[in-house]
Amino acid sequence: MAASRTIIVAGAGIGGLTASLALARQGFRVIVLEKAERLEEAGAGLQLSPNASRVLIDLGLKPRLSRAVTPEAICLMNATNGSEIARLPLAGKDAPYWLIHRADLQAALRDEVESHSDIELRLGCQFEDVSPHAKGLTVVQRSGPTRQQELAVALIGADGIWSTVRHHLLPEAQPRFSGLIAWRGTLDTTQLPREYTSRRVQLWMGPDAHLVAYPISGARQINVVAIVPGQWNRPGWSEPGDGNEIKSAFVAAGWHAIPRMLVSAVDGWRRWALFTVPGGGQWTDGAMALLGDAAHAMLPFAAQGAAMAIEDAAVLAKCIAERQNEGPAALSAALQRYARLRRPRVTRIQRSARQAGRIYHLGGPLAAARDLVIKAMGPKRMLSRQNWIYDWRI
Repeated sequence: MAASRTIIVAGAGIGGLTASLALARQGFRVIVLEKAERLEEAGAGLQLSPNASRVLIDLGLKPRLSRAVTPEAICLMNATNGSEIARLPLAGKDAPYWLIHRADLQAALRDEVESHSDIELRLGCQFEDVSPHAKGLTVVQRSGPTRQQELAVALIGADGIWSTVRHHLLPEAQPRFSGLIAWRGTLDTTQLPREYTSRRVQLWMGPDAHLVAYPISGARQINVVAIVPGQWNRPGWSEPGDGNEIKSAFVAAGWHAIPRMLVSAVDGWRRWALFTVPGGGQWTDGAMALLGDAAHAMLPFAAQGAAMAIEDAAVLAKCIAERQNEGPAALSAALQRYARLRRPRVTRIQRSARQAGRIYHLGGPLAAARDLVIKAMGPKRMLSRQNWIYDWRI
C-alpha cells in the first residue's frame, strides 16, 4: 500500500484504537503499533459521559458494549456523616452515560479493529524512531530483535502518559507527579447488601481523600476507586497495593461505616500514582501529532480522561480527512488545526478536574460550607454546570 494512504498510530489503548477506527472510516490504511505482546484485560471501571459515548456509537461500537451500565444518578455523599448531599439524575440525554469495565471497552475496540480490513494491529511491536522526508515519514519500529521501516503520511502518538513518541518530539516535556495516589479494586455485587448495589455513581467526599463507587460489567461488579495523598510515585498504573494500608487510611480519617465497608469488601487492590501532562504545550510537529494522555494526561476528578482521548480521535480524523488530498504541507496544517481545536477544551477540563479534587477533599467548616452550597444549588443547576462537557459535538 502506498505511503500516501498509510497512517501509523503508536499505542493500542482506548485513544489509539478509537483513532484507528476513525481514520479508517475516512479511507486511510492504519497500522497500530503496540509494544505489549497482548492486550491484557487490565484496569477497572470507566465513566463514559455522552460526549464520549456518542463518538463510540457513531463508530458502530454500541452492539459490542452490551455490558455497559447506564446509571440513574450521580450521588454526592458526605464521607464523615454518611449523608447524601445531592442526587443528580442522568436521564434525558440524547446519548447514554455509560459505566464500563476498561477491559470491556478495550475488547470491543480491539474486536472492531480486527474486523476492519484497512487496520493492521501489530502487537509486540514498538515505535522506535521517525524521519521526515518530502513524501511523508519513515517510521522505524522494533519487534524483538527485528527492526522494520514503514512509510507513512502521518504518525500519531497515542502511547499514554509515558509516551515514547512525545519523548522523541519533546524530550523536555515530562509528566508531573500530583502528590496523589489512586487505589482501585472491584467486588461482586453479591458481597454487598442490595441497597448499596443500585445503578448509581456514589462520590464520597472526605478530608484529604475521596472515594468513588459504581456498577460495571452488566451490574455484576462494583468498581471502587479511592484517592489519597502520598509520596509513592512509581510510573505505571497497575501496581499491587496492600489493602490494609488503604483501609487504615479511611479508619484513621474517621470515615463513615458505609464507605469503610466498601473499602473493606475489596479483596485485591491496585494502585497508581497520579501524574499529569500540561495540555498547553506542543502537540504536533509536521506530520506527527499526540493525542490522549500522551498530549494532556489529567487528574481523573472530572471522569473525562478516556473521554478526551475519544474526542481527540474523532477531531483528529476529521481534520486530516478535510485536507487529505492536498499534500504534506496541508497535512501538517490539518494537525495544527486539530491541536488548536482541542487545546482550549482540554485545558478547561484539566482545570475543572483540579478544582474538583480540591473541593472533594475539603474538611471541617469548609466541607460543611461546600455541602450547603451544593444543596442550595439543587440538582438542575448542578447538572447545567456539566452541560458544556456532556453536550459536546464534533
